Amino acid sequence: MRNSFKYIIFISILLLNPRPAFSSWIWTPETNRWVNPKYSVKDTPKEQLEYALGFFAAQDYKQASDELNKLIKYYPRAREAPEAQFYLGLILEEQGQFYKAFKSYQLIIEKYPFSERSADIVKRQYEIGNKLMEGGGRNKFVNMIVGGDYDVVEIFRMVIKNAPYGALAASAQYKIGLYLQGKEMFQEARDEFEKTINDYPDSDWAKAAKYQIAISDAKRSTDPQYDQQITKTAVQELKNFVKEYPDAELSGQAQAQIDSLREKEAENNFLIARFYEKQKNYESAKIYYGVIVKDYQNTSWSAKALGKIQEINAKISSKK
Repeated sequence: MRNSFKYIIFISILLLNPRPAFSSWIWTPETNRWVNPKYSVKDTPKEQLEYALGFFAAQDYKQASDELNKLIKYYPRAREAPEAQFYLGLILEEQGQFYKAFKSYQLIIEKYPFSERSADIVKRQYEIGNKLMEGGGRNKFVNMIVGGDYDVVEIFRMVIKNAPYGALAASAQYKIGLYLQGKEMFQEARDEFEKTINDYPDSDWAKAAKYQIAISDAKRSTDPQYDQQITKTAVQELKNFVKEYPDAELSGQAQAQIDSLREKEAENNFLIARFYEKQKNYESAKIYYGVIVKDYQNTSWSAKALGKIQEINAKISSKK
């Protein structure tokens, strides 16, 4: 009798406002009540997950997200909750929202630290870092508006934090340095490469980091007309790399860098010699030209320096 009375009242409400009511509420015999499908949830988290994944498989990501969020809201402690959160991350990746996906995966680590998905999460976060490092996730127009930095460093640092001894930690640390190097933050990049060597000395990335330290110094080296101490340091670091890893694939590139830097050093000496020559300080000029001839024989400046020495000697002889 009491249920019949409630039913009559509810029918009366529906009759007064039929259109929105009938479109929002349905009668379910299983629960013996009227429910709004928009807010309803399945009786068990397992059923809710299966229901949500049906939409995911059909690539109806909007509906899948709604159903996955319902599961997390109504069954926050269920074993299916971190799985639902994982699929929310996958959906964001599918939609090209990589940084949001990274954040979504991180929620699982923070809220469900013992999730079976932990290894998958670290891997996906690492891959997201790679995509953003390569410029994925935003077009050039968006980059112009909001800037090119997409917290790549944050993502790789989180990969290390989530699995400091995992298979991807050393690579993540190395890529922080590589990313900063690409931003022309050479000293900061150098620091990160050194951290790769110190924290993961037995990894292959430590070898690559030694090479990149030298490259960072090479790129920090000043123009030929200025002091070349950084250039000298870079040359020595590259020589050490070639000596330590003669068969490494990077050794050929290292040798090419050495040749380029020695060209710069020779040019620096040539400019100094020219300065003294213009000041008619011929003896000092000859010393610097002589250094080029003796120590930089394989550079393009050696023959020029030798020619200059001959010119100076001729000038000195003509005055006697």
